[in-house]
Amino acid sequence: MNASTFPELTRRGFLAGTGALVVSFTIPVQAQEATPSAQTPATPVPAKKLPGSLADTPSLDAWIRLDADGSITVFTGKAELGQGTRTSLRQIAAEELEVEPASIKLITADTALTPNEGYTAGSQTIQNSGTAIRYASAQVRQILVAKASEKLGVPADQLKAASGRITGSDGKSVGYGELVVADLLHVDASADTALKSPDSYHAIGKPFARVDIPAKVTGGEAYVQDMRLPGMVHARVVRPPSYSAKLVSVDEAAIKTMPGVVAVIRDGDFLAVVARQEFQAVRAMRAMAAKAKWQEQPVLPDQDNIPAFLERSVAEVGTVTSVGAETAAGAKTLQAQFTRAYQMHGSIGPSAAVALSDKGLITVWTHTQGVYPDRKAIAEMLGVGPEKVRCIHTEGSGCYGHNGADDAAADAALIAQALPGTPVRVQWMRDQEHLWEPYGPGMLTRASATLDAGGKIVNWHYDLWSNSHGTRPGTAGSLIAGRLVAKHFPPDPAKLQISPLGNGDRNAIPLYDVPNQRVNWHFVADMPVRVSSLRGLGAYCNVFSIESFMDELALAAGADPVEYRLRHMKDPRARKVIEVAAQKFGWSNDPMPEGRGRGFAFAKYKNHAAYLAVALEAEVDRDSGAIAISHVVSAVDCGEAVAPDSIVNQTEGGILQSMSWTLYEAVHFDDTRILSADWSAYPILRFSAVPDSVEVHVVDNPGTPYLGVAEAAQGPTAGAIANAFRHAAGKRIYDLPYTRERVKAVLGV
Repeated sequence: MNASTFPELTRRGFLAGTGALVVSFTIPVQAQEATPSAQTPATPVPAKKLPGSLADTPSLDAWIRLDADGSITVFTGKAELGQGTRTSLRQIAAEELEVEPASIKLITADTALTPNEGYTAGSQTIQNSGTAIRYASAQVRQILVAKASEKLGVPADQLKAASGRITGSDGKSVGYGELVVADLLHVDASADTALKSPDSYHAIGKPFARVDIPAKVTGGEAYVQDMRLPGMVHARVVRPPSYSAKLVSVDEAAIKTMPGVVAVIRDGDFLAVVARQEFQAVRAMRAMAAKAKWQEQPVLPDQDNIPAFLERSVAEVGTVTSVGAETAAGAKTLQAQFTRAYQMHGSIGPSAAVALSDKGLITVWTHTQGVYPDRKAIAEMLGVGPEKVRCIHTEGSGCYGHNGADDAAADAALIAQALPGTPVRVQWMRDQEHLWEPYGPGMLTRASATLDAGGKIVNWHYDLWSNSHGTRPGTAGSLIAGRLVAKHFPPDPAKLQISPLGNGDRNAIPLYDVPNQRVNWHFVADMPVRVSSLRGLGAYCNVFSIESFMDELALAAGADPVEYRLRHMKDPRARKVIEVAAQKFGWSNDPMPEGRGRGFAFAKYKNHAAYLAVALEAEVDRDSGAIAISHVVSAVDCGEAVAPDSIVNQTEGGILQSMSWTLYEAVHFDDTRILSADWSAYPILRFSAVPDSVEVHVVDNPGTPYLGVAEAAQGPTAGAIANAFRHAAGKRIYDLPYTRERVKAVLGV
């Protein structure tokens, strides 16, 4: 893959250099750097809040560009992580601009060209960026119609936009490019812009082939791992053997004489080798790893007693919600405790990045989730201003949250700074990805509920022990290289933050109708292993816990699990997806063969994103401890469905990933080192274990706001598996994952 943009390219140059008459751009400083504006209006004027990411970057020319030849470029600060963004955002823009999606050029996250939309995380791309692009596109169309009205002398209400032209009832027409004038789109967005009616859609909700798939399935140049620049050299890093390790010595001279070696980089505990050919770099890395001597200390806790570690490590307790009375009288009270192991992102392709230091600018091609925060962290580590670093998102083969991508970018930037004028490619090895990526945090949860005589929940207490689930870049201390260099940038201190988006507490508040609720977060500031954001954050474990507990409450009430959920649910959209999933699955209380069971679970992701319900059938083999999932049915409501096929893809992927987490995945460590260095030590779901069928039914709501869907399936799938096992085996497993050893132990085999 060759870089498609020049490192020195700026947004101003891009806008001015290709024939368009849009000569200015306005990505405000606060939108680029996420810092408050220094100026305060003398007399604040209340204004309607702009939708989506327009609230931070309101100028239309930050989002849409029209060329004099009629071509259209759309900008997004979000990144393609495999969720289909590059296709669905084109559909959204095309709908309001009245063109075909294939005619639109989309530029994704790039600190020189696109708005700062923070991280591509939390299932917010369509919700925030898609909404911004849609409103901007609609307003651009209306501006073009108004200009056409002036040019053609035809009233605006008699004009129709289609296929890049505006035509009047008299047949007169004008192309979009003919209407371009200086500063045409140099205006702020309006919150009152009218959108098209769903009954007139030609792009939204229609099937379109994803633009990113062909190269991926044909072995083409699809990922940052595939990038090759002229004159590029290959680098490999040598990581310490453990978190506590300090470099004592290394024989650099012997490495420098190896074939093809260009440089050996040593900065504090950071070690890297650069060679002209990739396998030369691999050989040199292995030789340097063998010669490096490290001092280590046993600092990790007992893996078999993580709940006790979490309980004794609480820094403070925060109230996530407190509704109604502290206690309520009832007929019976049930309690349960659940745990989740530390788990990997497990990206199939180890992280990689390419960097070039040239003419005072360091350009980094990276699979980061946030180009602006990554730029800030890298600049601090290198000791330069953010304007001296450009980060360009380039898709990588695996993500699912904060994996090693940002760290590989930092490695590449640090090495490139030492080799100005030479492109440097850094490629991690499999064991480096497994041992050094930030893991999904371990968790402990406890639930307690009181039922009245009719089985209704009258009181609910839920406590969780975990950290913030977020250590993404922003400062140099969030990067491995930043911590290893001689300056030793410290990690940011962890803070308890309770917000509507949720972190470790995401989905800790049940959506069910319970009059008296208490949810507390026992905040653990420091985890024993490196952790950060894994797809869904705390929602995976919280939904698993809540939905497992709901089935126990239904059993205690003598109720069907689906009926019991509906009994406690007022939200009509939630009821709809529960009913659709149950109906499509063929839910019943009919007896099943021995060792087989059915399970059901539901959640509204973050309690304000997509609604999703899962029903599935499982078979438990008592002798081997294996759990086989044969049939899965899901129903999902994510508001207006822009790209139904992508919604199905994301949900299917979420179901399978959650199956893998729930049945197999756990990071293992001793008192000093991480032990899960490869796939044999960290097993994941294999093709042989994929269900015979996975059905996803999209409950569309045309005209309603977009709701994030990419992370909605993980929690409900885990809950449904847990409940199917309970139904099949008559016993419940409270600890994730449901390994064969754990299954046999619970069954007494």
